[in-house]
Formats: sequence, C-alpha cells, structure tokens
Amino acid sequence: MERLIFDCDGVLVDSEAIAEATLVERLASWLPDVDIQSRLGEALGLTTGAILERLEALSRHALPDDALGAIDREIERRLAQELRAIDGVAAVIERLDMAVAVVSNSHRGRVRDSLSHTGLDALLDGAPIFCAEQVARPKPDPAIYRLAAETLAVSPEECLVVEDSTAGVGAARAAGMTVIGFTGASHVPPGQAARLREAGAWHVMEHMRELPALVATWRKQRLSG
Repeated sequence: MERLIFDCDGVLVDSEAIAEATLVERLASWLPDVDIQSRLGEALGLTTGAILERLEALSRHALPDDALGAIDREIERRLAQELRAIDGVAAVIERLDMAVAVVSNSHRGRVRDSLSHTGLDALLDGAPIFCAEQVARPKPDPAIYRLAAETLAVSPEECLVVEDSTAGVGAARAAGMTVIGFTGASHVPPGQAARLREAGAWHVMEHMRELPALVATWRKQRLSG
C-alpha cells in the first residue's frame, strides 16, 4: 500500500527559518552583550541545547532555567500560526487517497503537540508516528525512514515523503524514498535551492494544491518504470 510520509511540525512553512529567527530573537534579549549572529554562525551543527550552553559561557548573563523549553514553545506557536493561515491543507491531503504516516526528527511528545497546535491532529488521528527516540542518531537519518517502511510493511519505493529540511530530504532519499515536498529553500544558498528544485523538491506552501497532480505523476512513473 502506498504511503504518504509526512513531517508534521513544519512541512508547509519555512520551519528552519522560523526556528532560527526565534532563537536569535530570544538570545538577543537574554544575552545583550553577545553578538548572537556571529556566534550562531560558529555553532552551526550543534543542538539548540549545546548552543545555549556555549553562549551562556561567553556571557555575563545567565539564561532562564527553562530557556530551551521557552524557545521550543515559541517555535511551536509560530509554526502553528503559519500553518493555520494556509487554507485547504487537510482537504488536499484527504483527496490523495493514500495512507498517511508521520516521521519527525522531534520527540513523540512534541510531535503530538505539533499535530494539536496546527489542527492536523484530527486529520492524522491514528496515523503511525516514527520519531527521534526510535533511532540511535537523533539527527535526520535514513534509519528512521527505513524503520517506517519496515514497520508499515511497504517498500521504500511505495513511500512518498513530504519533508521540510535539506537534511530530511537527503535522509529520505538515501532510504530509497521519493521526496516531493520541500519547504525552506529561502534559508539555503540560491545554488543549493536550485539544485533541490531540479532534483524534484518543491515549496509545499506554494505548491500544496498541486500535490494531487504530483502524486498522480509519481504513480504514473512507477507504473511505467
């Protein structure tokens, strides 16, 4: 059975840009003596927790005890606000006539919060959820997509992935799946964004209503291949 694998916490908006802007805004208010932009540039690839720890060590100021939670909650709030502003998403997904599963680099609790905050919980009620704590590496990794396929008893070729990050796109493709969703090309270099589009990645916010046609094209290519 074909599966649409859906990253629930940001697939329709530029979630990485929202996360980065939120992090910069909060840290600038908490650590006024630190050049946040330059320090974040040096900390690329670290977890948010590690970034907070490093920046606090450089500053005269202490971060709030719940800094990581506060940042996460604000990111969730902004993502939910953006998602609610996009009309017709649930109707589009329902028209696809595909079983839906959720794969996320977040932990299960945050996945469920995302579904609730964005109004997608009713649409994805009962959908299998595969999340960060189920694999050894918490970063986007082909293992989580392979786990999803194995558990769902489908081949990777039967899975169509809607992803919202360059890492997730690469991980899903490395697992042998087709990726037709990509949001956030605004936060990658123009050349890289162009290569992603040429490789079949899309801005879902701009192309969500085209998703049924893209699914039909994918199915036709599978049958003819």
